[in-house]
Amino acid sequence: MHVTARADYAVRAAIELASLRPASATRQRLAEAQRIPGKFLETILGDLRRVGIIEAQRGAAGGYRLARDPATLTLAEIVRVAEGPLAAVRGMPPEDTTYPGSAVALTQVWVAVRASLRDVLEVTTVADVLTGDLPPQVTALLERPDSWTRR
Repeated sequence: MHVTARADYAVRAAIELASLRPASATRQRLAEAQRIPGKFLETILGDLRRVGIIEAQRGAAGGYRLARDPATLTLAEIVRVAEGPLAAVRGMPPEDTTYPGSAVALTQVWVAVRASLRDVLEVTTVADVLTGDLPPQVTALLERPDSWTRR
């Protein structure tokens, strides 16, 4: 899986806002704190605001704040706002792909890949990342030596 800058930045912005709760932060403060390009972050914050993950307040005391409890906000929700479905094959849901002949079982592999992404992203919340107390199934994956090796 390729985690795009957009998805990474969206998750980092939500975590940063969670760390400031209940206070708010300007786009500039968020951008500096997480080293995210300001204009790019502005677009991402707009998307997160439209779906109710964050709130924006205008004015001298304005800024952005998390609109949801970080313990109920999953990384999957944020990634979907930033990028759409967790797994797509050539822009299609994995279950809608079909392959001829010897590759026919590939559809099942792509569906399993999506399921494995869900197993991590749908159970890990912003609060989990903020506290470093990750769900057991995520911790179990991290304990595997091959998890830390690039192939």
